Amino acid sequence: MQRLDLRQLLSQKLSPQQIQFIKLLQIPTAELEMRIKEELEINPALEEGREETADEYSDTDEYEEEYSKDDDLDIDDYLHDDEISGYKMQGDRGGDDEEDREMPIAMTSTLTDSLMDQLGFLDLDDKQYSIGMQLIGSIDSDGYIRRELSSIANDLAFSQNIETSEEEIEQVLHLIQTFDPAGIGARDLPECLLLQLERREQDEITLLAERIIRDMFDEFTKKHYSKIQSKFNISEDELKKAVDVIIKLNPKPGGAGAGMARIQYIIPDFILTNNNGELELSLNSRNAPDLRISRSYSEMFDAYDKSDKKDKKLKETVTFVKQKLDAAKWFIDAIRQRQNTLLRTMEAIIKYQHDFFLEGDESELRPMILKDIAEEIGMDISTVSRVANSKAVQTEFGIYPLKYFFSEGIATDSGEDASSREVKHILKEIIENESKRKPLSDEKIEKMLNDKGYNIARRTVAKYREQLNIPVARLRKEL
Repeated sequence: MQRLDLRQLLSQKLSPQQIQFIKLLQIPTAELEMRIKEELEINPALEEGREETADEYSDTDEYEEEYSKDDDLDIDDYLHDDEISGYKMQGDRGGDDEEDREMPIAMTSTLTDSLMDQLGFLDLDDKQYSIGMQLIGSIDSDGYIRRELSSIANDLAFSQNIETSEEEIEQVLHLIQTFDPAGIGARDLPECLLLQLERREQDEITLLAERIIRDMFDEFTKKHYSKIQSKFNISEDELKKAVDVIIKLNPKPGGAGAGMARIQYIIPDFILTNNNGELELSLNSRNAPDLRISRSYSEMFDAYDKSDKKDKKLKETVTFVKQKLDAAKWFIDAIRQRQNTLLRTMEAIIKYQHDFFLEGDESELRPMILKDIAEEIGMDISTVSRVANSKAVQTEFGIYPLKYFFSEGIATDSGEDASSREVKHILKEIIENESKRKPLSDEKIEKMLNDKGYNIARRTVAKYREQLNIPVARLRKEL
């Protein structure tokens, strides 16, 4: 038996305008340009250009007032679900796809393209060329071939019906290993370093470096320099010169993600200048485009008013025009709201980190979290997070992502909190100034920071050191 219940629920829903604003707020400047161009293409009621008068929207206001009184054409007929769905089709179109768009990238040739070009210059027969293509396709993004040659032989047999041996594959591999960049096609790190050393002038130091890599690579990686000196009966100065040669070699000849060859451009959203001690903030002009409502679309309502044919088709036309005009107005309002939110958030950050923006000294950074800025500007933490996650500011000291200025606090003996970035800066200075023959352990660094008044534990020192990509003391030891 069916049961009927009457329930009263209270729920919150985002309006189309709020959805529009949220999506525009979180995208960076470069993507904003693309989003505006897209909106201009799909909405003929939106135009580029500065508004000429304050009465730009007067026509649409007049038509709403006039036609709301018309019995044949009630504005309420298309102010509800149809309007919202029409707006969503124009502005949202698939929802999260806008959030998944990538930043503009520079179009460059990939590592694979470069290697294929070099392969074409070799005098190879068809079988060798096919083997070369298979080998190049097996090279990882960092420049190494990690597949066994027997597996590559099987790939050639099954995919291209080419019967070959490991010896034939290795012959072609040796040819590929002569390609640029040096070290490409190596099967492990020692081979990669040796390939690069072979291209250097073969003097005594280079030959010594090759012997170290071939015969005592494990001792070299563990920095057991005394064993290397004893093995080759060399002086400390000779060893130091050989080690200097080795550490300047490239362990990843393909580069990080070289197969994609993507270059990410950072376009600052804010410009901050120091005018005789006065910090002046401005938005990147790309964040403040000149947009307006099309007057020709507004005038269509006047044409309808003068027309005697108020049939169904004409009503549908007016409905379409009204949806386009509303979508254009909502889009312009969302852009303006975005500009206002960006400026308010950045002004609050500048107020909080004023001393840093004056001098550019990391030690002047104050501990600051999202909640601090949210309370300052009277907005939700999620709004501040959307601004901070994808925006950057150009200062006289360089371009900084806004996330750079947010950090936790570390207690000090004076009772005040110091920014974790300040502590990292001091930790980095301590390690840079340490004796390379006797690097400082995390325990000793902890004691030095405690002596400076920072109440920090050894595990926190280790965490900050790792975040700065600084190895442990044993691996920092030099001759």
